[in-house]
Amino acid sequence: MVQRSAVRPSPVFLALLVLTAGGALLTLLEGETALRAGVFVLVLGGWAVSLCLHEFGHAIVAFRGGDREVYFKGYLTLDPRRYTDPVLSLLLPLLFLAIGGIPLPGGAVWINHNALRSRAVDSAVSLAGPFANVVIAILLAISVNVFEPAPGIAWGLSFLALLQLAAFVLNILPVPGLDGWGAIEPYLSYEARRFGAKARQWAPLILFAVLIGVPGASTVFWDVVQAFYGAIGGNELYAMYGEYAFFFWR
Repeated sequence: MVQRSAVRPSPVFLALLVLTAGGALLTLLEGETALRAGVFVLVLGGWAVSLCLHEFGHAIVAFRGGDREVYFKGYLTLDPRRYTDPVLSLLLPLLFLAIGGIPLPGGAVWINHNALRSRAVDSAVSLAGPFANVVIAILLAISVNVFEPAPGIAWGLSFLALLQLAAFVLNILPVPGLDGWGAIEPYLSYEARRFGAKARQWAPLILFAVLIGVPGASTVFWDVVQAFYGAIGGNELYAMYGEYAFFFWR
């Protein structure tokens, strides 16, 4: 029987929420410096929160699908310290976002796939993380459209929503090491799964290299993201302002 405390947010996750809210409040102060600093903290803190929710999505679906080990590993508390590698899962994605705006996937909850009840459940576990990003993006877009917050907050939330969809598009690609591959892997042949296991360490790096170094690849990627963003009612002008404020050093 799972204790109720197991699914309560950890103090670290709550601290990330407070940090994100602090960034939103900072945008309300007078001056461009405060606005840009506030947007930066809001987006970076919100991105850290979304990484935790992404991994929680994997964990909660795995738990309901038969893997009880996620409970004992503390994955249901949304505490990034419980991840397999907090540096690769939280700090590195935050750094990549701050440097270049690349929605690098975190990844760090270990799932006992042998304990899952079926291949469909196994596939759903992989899809749960990207699905969480889509839900977050929709909620952020709705909050901006319905509540019409102050400009700095609206810009930060809009840019954060865009990043959530970028994370979704990136993660859903059927590339070993990403969630899109995990979703189809249960239905693949033994040889294909073996190839994926070997390629998962370097395949995402090749993908990022293509997005950064191949002319036109990044444009196509962001065009797809923008199409999704428009479909959920995201404000492209606000997102552009949010991106401009976030990268305050440019």
